[in-house]
Amino acid sequence: MAINIVEAVQKQMGYEPLQKIDPNTQEPLSTEVFTSPVSALAQAAIPAVLAAIYENTKDKHSAEELLSVRSSTNYLPILFSDNEPNAIQAVATYSKLNTTTAEQAMQQIAVAALQVIHSELKDPTPKALTDFMNSQRSNILEYLPASLQMGTLLDHNTLDDRTNKMEGPVSGLMHTIEKIFSDTK
Repeated sequence: MAINIVEAVQKQMGYEPLQKIDPNTQEPLSTEVFTSPVSALAQAAIPAVLAAIYENTKDKHSAEELLSVRSSTNYLPILFSDNEPNAIQAVATYSKLNTTTAEQAMQQIAVAALQVIHSELKDPTPKALTDFMNSQRSNILEYLPASLQMGTLLDHNTLDDRTNKMEGPVSGLMHTIEKIFSDTK
C-alpha cells in the first residue's frame, strides 16, 4: 500500500494531523482555528518542504543529492535555492511565528521527509525518487496553503493552481491523465 507522505512526515514529527485545503477558498477545509501556532507551522512547513522536494526531484543531480540523507546537511538552500529566505518568511508569516522557529522546523521536516522517502524506496535511485514524488504530488497539493505562494517561489506556478487541489471523479481522472504526462518527461 502506498503511503501518503504528508501524513507520514506529520506523524514522524509528532504534529497534529494537517487539514486539507479547500480548492474554492484556498483555506483549510475545517472552520476550526489552528489549536496552536505549532499546528499552523506544520500546516505550512510540511507541504512547503515536500513541494520543494518534489520540484527538486525533476533534476537528476538534485535527486541524487537528496538521496544522500544526512541529518547534519542544511537542506533548505538546496530545496529553495535563492528563494530560501522568502520560503522561510512565508511559513513564518502563515504560522505567526518568528523566522528562526520556522527555519528550524523546516530543516527538521526536510530531514524527516527524506528519511521517510529513503525508507519507502526499495531501489534508492534518482528515477525511483522522481517516480515516488510524482505519485505523491496530489497528496502534497491537498495540504499546501495557496497563501504561501510556493509555486511562485519554486518557479512552478501550477502548484498554487486551485484545480490541482480538487477531488472527485472528474478531478481524479484529470489528475491521472496529468500523472501520465508528467511521468513521460
